[in-house]
Amino acid sequence: MTERIILTHSPIPAQERKPPSQRSMSKRQLLQTWVGAGFCSLTGFVGTSTDTMAQTQDNAYPSKPIRFIVPFAVGGSGDLIARVVSDKLSARLNQAVVIDNKGGNGSILGTDVASKAPADGYTLVLSNGAAITVGPLMGQTMGYKPLEDLVHIALLGTFTNALIVRQDHPAKNLADFIGMAREHPGRLSYSSAGVGSAGFLTGELLKHLLKIDMVHIPYKGTGPAMTDLLGGQIDAMFNALIAATPYIKAGKVRALAVTASERLSDHPEIPTLNESVPGAVGDAWFGISAPAKTPAAIVERLRQEVGKTLEQSDLKNKLMEMGLTPKFLGPKDFYQFIVNENKKWSGVIKADNLSAN
Repeated sequence: MTERIILTHSPIPAQERKPPSQRSMSKRQLLQTWVGAGFCSLTGFVGTSTDTMAQTQDNAYPSKPIRFIVPFAVGGSGDLIARVVSDKLSARLNQAVVIDNKGGNGSILGTDVASKAPADGYTLVLSNGAAITVGPLMGQTMGYKPLEDLVHIALLGTFTNALIVRQDHPAKNLADFIGMAREHPGRLSYSSAGVGSAGFLTGELLKHLLKIDMVHIPYKGTGPAMTDLLGGQIDAMFNALIAATPYIKAGKVRALAVTASERLSDHPEIPTLNESVPGAVGDAWFGISAPAKTPAAIVERLRQEVGKTLEQSDLKNKLMEMGLTPKFLGPKDFYQFIVNENKKWSGVIKADNLSAN
């Protein structure tokens, strides 16, 4: 007799059963939860990857040669300074920094080109007062806003001018010169490299601060002006100290003062204008700027490398031989330096109704 085994199961109690709609909803919810979690994970991964890629690109900078626009002609002081700095900077960045001369319109042309270049850290410009402060204040036409369309990375240094007279001039010092200007209004003359130059503006600043009257005689170059100074056709001249030094050493001219904020280590015997006339500081300057919106990480990298470059003693000596006193300022301080320059020159330019036109 065969024994049969019958398998049975206990029915689910009615109170524990769920309608089919509820069971289906649970499956959909489970699927939605799984897909949502996966999408969030994928989104997070993509976002993280994008940030990582951007960071990696900044860390890899520079991965190709950097274009360094010099808004002056080849062979000028700005060009020569840019070249010695770029050589040292190339070595620190382990990448070529290539000079691209684009002179014209008082350095405004090249600066304009730089302001419109891609903001990727591969275009720099040798910035200076004519294109960043004085030009705009004197109404020169330009296609950029100096403080908005450029980020100012580092100040390289300043060029000092000297107020000089011929050796046999009656003014033996700055006090004599100022006294003569006050005693004979409109009789003393001074020359510069032209309207808008640092020498011209310093002379106008001196007139403005002291309330004296001197006649400005502009020249197309310092060579002809020096000839007339030595010949007695003009009383005084604001000239780059580096250019005036040979004449000073030869005993042909006498330096009454320099336009620096403090006495120079290589010419401690020459007083500053600022000592007798507070606020009379009129140095020209050069810096490095880039298109606005250049990534902050790249700006910081350049700030560090330019600062370390200017610490090199051989470069310092070379720049000083060329007339530039190294003075490093990073982005924040460089920006404030420009703001202060604007304040200083705007008062003089407006008071005397000066214009580049």
